[in-house]
Amino acid sequence: MDRLTAARVFVEVADRGSLTQTAEHLEMSAAMVSRYLSAAEDWLGARLLHRTTRKVSLTDAGAAALPSCRQLLELADEATHIAAERGREPAGVLRVTSSSSFAEAELTAALVDFQRQYAQVEIVLSVSDKASDLVGERVDLAVRITNTLDPAMITRPLAQCRSMLCASPAYLALHGEPHSAEDLRQHRCIAHAFGIGKQYRFTRGDETITVPVSWSFHTNETAVLRRAVLSGAGIGMLPTYYLGDDLRTGRLVRLLRGHEPGLLGIHAIYLSRQHQPLALRLLVDFLAARFAGEQAPWDLAIEAQQF
Repeated sequence: MDRLTAARVFVEVADRGSLTQTAEHLEMSAAMVSRYLSAAEDWLGARLLHRTTRKVSLTDAGAAALPSCRQLLELADEATHIAAERGREPAGVLRVTSSSSFAEAELTAALVDFQRQYAQVEIVLSVSDKASDLVGERVDLAVRITNTLDPAMITRPLAQCRSMLCASPAYLALHGEPHSAEDLRQHRCIAHAFGIGKQYRFTRGDETITVPVSWSFHTNETAVLRRAVLSGAGIGMLPTYYLGDDLRTGRLVRLLRGHEPGLLGIHAIYLSRQHQPLALRLLVDFLAARFAGEQAPWDLAIEAQQF
């Protein structure tokens, strides 16, 4: 007998606790349900259910097999969904959210390039540094920079986010350039409001260095932090995806080479793999391919020019 149907019957009986209710739900006879259960037990080589005239319950073997049978059904349903969409042109609205700085620096251009390939996809991009409620805000895809992931969400890594210490030439002309991490104690530093407290933490080789510093300016927005650094307010730690043009033109100067701040992950976050819209699946694949590699493309550009 069809193993997939046998697995489906087994899962339905386990969930409903009744052969009769399963037969009604699947529009089968009770005898056919019993035959499929017997086929499932023959296939898996174990008794799956305790059956009495009054109730049905799982055996230990049935409890162990149930998660795998659920996964088998999910994969089969997804394969059917993908096959049904094959050859279709992706279309519809995709609601995407990201931090404003990453949207400005990298994501917007990527979304525009995606639309050049799939012109029937409409994209609504909202920007916020706060985590979005994907269900409540009807968000299809969040692109977030974090090392703290919600286990209830589906995530796919896109790239790593590095940071660098920078300052403007005007600030350095007035206050001098730090030559060691300890020198930062004597400088004005700019903090992201969601940072790590009143300190900087670096790795240098196998060594971890933590330096207490004094914040002279706080902000909850990376774009504002960058503007403060450009304006000469002090030394700031900025993500490398946001620094290429500033380093290239000399508007900002990289400080303390060899001192590496901690890495963050850039992730695509969405609700479910099941019955995922074709446009969303293609977009996640597109972003993963665009940002792929041991180093993100913006980091390769910075290293190539040795900023």
